[in-house]
Amino acid sequence: MISDLARLVDTVQREKNIPRDILIEVLEQAMVAAGRKRFGLERDLEAQFNEDLGEVELFEFRTVVDDVEDDELEISVDLARIADPECEVGDSLGIKVGVEDLGRIAAQTAKQVIIQKIRDAEREMTFNEFKDRKGELITGIVRRFEKGNIIVDLGRAEAILPKREQVQTETYRQGDRIQAYVLDITRASKSPQVVLSRTHPGLLMKLFELEVPEIYEGIVRIEACAREPGHRAKIAVSSMDRDVDPVGACVGLKGSRVQAVVQELRGEAIDIIPFHPDPARFIVHAISPANVTRVFIDEHTHSMELIVPDDQLSKAIGRRGQNVRLAAQLTGWRIDIFSDARHAEVTEAARSELSRVAALNEDQVELLIRHGYRSAKELFDAEAYELGSILEIEDEDAETIIEQTGDVLDQIILEDRERLNAAPQEEEAADDEELPPEPEEDAAGEEELPPEPEEDTAGEEELPPEPEEDAAGEEELPPEPEDA
Repeated sequence: MISDLARLVDTVQREKNIPRDILIEVLEQAMVAAGRKRFGLERDLEAQFNEDLGEVELFEFRTVVDDVEDDELEISVDLARIADPECEVGDSLGIKVGVEDLGRIAAQTAKQVIIQKIRDAEREMTFNEFKDRKGELITGIVRRFEKGNIIVDLGRAEAILPKREQVQTETYRQGDRIQAYVLDITRASKSPQVVLSRTHPGLLMKLFELEVPEIYEGIVRIEACAREPGHRAKIAVSSMDRDVDPVGACVGLKGSRVQAVVQELRGEAIDIIPFHPDPARFIVHAISPANVTRVFIDEHTHSMELIVPDDQLSKAIGRRGQNVRLAAQLTGWRIDIFSDARHAEVTEAARSELSRVAALNEDQVELLIRHGYRSAKELFDAEAYELGSILEIEDEDAETIIEQTGDVLDQIILEDRERLNAAPQEEEAADDEELPPEPEEDAAGEEELPPEPEEDTAGEEELPPEPEEDAAGEEELPPEPEDA
């Protein structure tokens, strides 16, 4: 045993930040485990730390009896009075056990118990320290990488940034400073207890709270937040003071405040939107920078239809649907976006189908279209009470309209089927008209071939005439010029 054990306890307490009483309890438990390893599990052992001697003393307790039946748990009254003359039958006598008798295996067991108990105490201290910091920002240093996860040094504890909570566009190296959102605190036995996140919307909200004093003081409030980490984010803010502009407070002088947040998020674009209690106005703000001409609200399905100019459609949807997706997350409403031309086309088709219902007049058709009914099928699927409340009619009349709509729907389905069946026939007829006429065939059923060139009786083609030769068989030469 180390004689100056108290000094060692103080050193561990200072380095590990573990209370001294917990360390002493760990030593006592380790000594009991070593004693049971050496003397057996049935022994009644107890360890006590002696401050004066600076060591852990181990005691074995036995019951004083007249007739000993179990040597491990009982002791005769005669032997007991040698150790304690005042003991009586039934007393529990503690006999000190020499630590030097434990042996090497028991000492190794004690060492393992001490290491394990200190680790458990560290985890418990970490949990108690960070359990109240869930949902806060925390800063650490990147220490190492394990299977895609980043282990962050927080000073007296380690945290883990899982791969699923990392922004794909961000890269880190060992020793880099990292600021993250405390997502959860766990009591895991083999992994760090503090779980961090760089993708949670709370990170954006806490960064604004850090940069904007009005948010920290409660004058400006963050109503909603939506993020696509690494690309774009939208945040809706409101003000408790009429004299304070919530958007201007978050932007800051020349954009200094929002730029500080953007820099921390490695260039993630941020849209700051004024919150409005009216859902339609809030949607119009959320879909910016696109302009909205009309909004149709369906509270039953919790959805909205936004009508935008034709040249604003791509801007409203955003790159790969990013703008409308973030607006839907921010507002909590399902959003459908139509251009003016497309909306006019859909409205005209709906007017054409609903006008075929005999029980509906022109004003009722327009009223149903304004309430989001775009086809006879949607009207047929509606409830009678819902239709009655829209048109301000009795439920019986609404049932009649639904029945007539069912007949119209059957007619439309039949017309579509006939149109589909007629389409292939029309295509075949068009193909027949476009094909060139086939060449005529002779009586034998063969195609008439073009005439072959005539041949002489020998079956050879007629050759062009050769130049005439004289009797000698030579070609006639041109006359030579006469001499003077």
